[in-house]
Amino acid sequence: MLKTYDAAILGCGEAGIYAGYELVRRNPGLQVLIVDQGPDIYHRSCPIVAGKTRSCVQCKVCHTMCGFGGAGAFSDGKFNFTTAFGGWLTDFMPEKEVMDLIDYVDQINTAHGATQEVFSTETPAAQALRKKALEHDLHLLSARVKHLGTENNLRILTNIYEDLRDKITFRFNTPIAAIRKGEDGYFLDTAGGDQFLAKYLIAAPGRSGAEWFAGQCRQLGLPMRNNQIDIGVRVELPALVFEHITSTVYESKLIYRTKQYGDQVRTFCMNPYGHVVAENVEGINTVNGHSYADPKLQSENTNFALLVSNRFTEPFDEPYRYGKHIASLSNMLAGGVLVQRFGDLVKGVRSNQHRMSKSTTRPTLTAAIPGDLSLALPKRQLDDIIEMIYALDKLAPGTANYDTLLYGAEVKFYSARLELSSDLETSLPNFFAAGDGAGITRGLAQAGASGVRAARAISRRIGGE
Repeated sequence: MLKTYDAAILGCGEAGIYAGYELVRRNPGLQVLIVDQGPDIYHRSCPIVAGKTRSCVQCKVCHTMCGFGGAGAFSDGKFNFTTAFGGWLTDFMPEKEVMDLIDYVDQINTAHGATQEVFSTETPAAQALRKKALEHDLHLLSARVKHLGTENNLRILTNIYEDLRDKITFRFNTPIAAIRKGEDGYFLDTAGGDQFLAKYLIAAPGRSGAEWFAGQCRQLGLPMRNNQIDIGVRVELPALVFEHITSTVYESKLIYRTKQYGDQVRTFCMNPYGHVVAENVEGINTVNGHSYADPKLQSENTNFALLVSNRFTEPFDEPYRYGKHIASLSNMLAGGVLVQRFGDLVKGVRSNQHRMSKSTTRPTLTAAIPGDLSLALPKRQLDDIIEMIYALDKLAPGTANYDTLLYGAEVKFYSARLELSSDLETSLPNFFAAGDGAGITRGLAQAGASGVRAARAISRRIGGE
């Protein structure tokens, strides 16, 4: 059955949500469709998060990654006001325009319940921290950040959903089999046999749909190029070790270039008093972190990722597949996420249940299996991570303690990037791409901003301004 709309949005993550919001705000009465393979915000429930199981049960559609809010719905909700990280929108437009878009998305969030508290790296205390970091060749990136909180992030998204549900047609639990170009627009063929047709299309497939979307782009003749892959571990240690940092800037983005190989290692997704969690990426169990705003839900630990950036040269062109292979090795060894004490790793011994029972740092991801990361991660990346931990220990003494926990693997996949105009339009007319799945953003702020940018371009064409 064919149904026709003015505009269709593929994907209901951050980019898709804010694209839809902007389209109907500027064009009341516009027939807009948003389609996603996952459920609405009320029916997203991971069995691990719900406490029904300790390990991934391989749901057909991962509720952690898919549905209203996308992968960001169950994140701890860090909203970064910067172009220094979180995406590459400045490759398409001036920095001021990107920041204006980010500020606009923040206004939408604030109107739907987001906090107004902002942490900054420009305060005197933050500047002193930056100086101290530089003494040890660690570079603290400048940014302002809001911590929405895992539980508050869901509440904000729920409020936005309630605001949009009577203005936009949502089709949840509806995987798309193919995108086809027609004379009057673009067809979305569902796996169930239905068809949708829209003159304007915004593809915002998110991380979970990135590989599928790349295949669709190849069939449509849209040129793409691969981005990097980041491979690393998630570090968990007593919150007091990083308290002087997290209380000052909350989300500290620290970059270090290793002396042994000259590789870049960075901290990512810092969660003060947070929890380590497992997530499923297309059947592969990887690790991530959450942090709650409510003190009653907090732990005694802080966790963050240490990631090594990898870029490949020809003829290799499958970094996404490479990252999945690395993550699958830890899955093979542990049946899921693997955990090892830092001291055991340096000593060259495998962590086991007996050794873990002696650890003074108690893991928040109790389903992680003790093991040996050296059997899963490549030596070069592991050497980089160990060197970075010793560097961090100079800034935050206690980071290199024997009982610091390392979970693996943490892999950050970067989608293949399309060639886009400044309005994020592909070489096919009226076909736009936005968000992480298009390879142009990497986080809540810029993903939402990209959706708004594409929606405004469409609004200009239909006379909505």
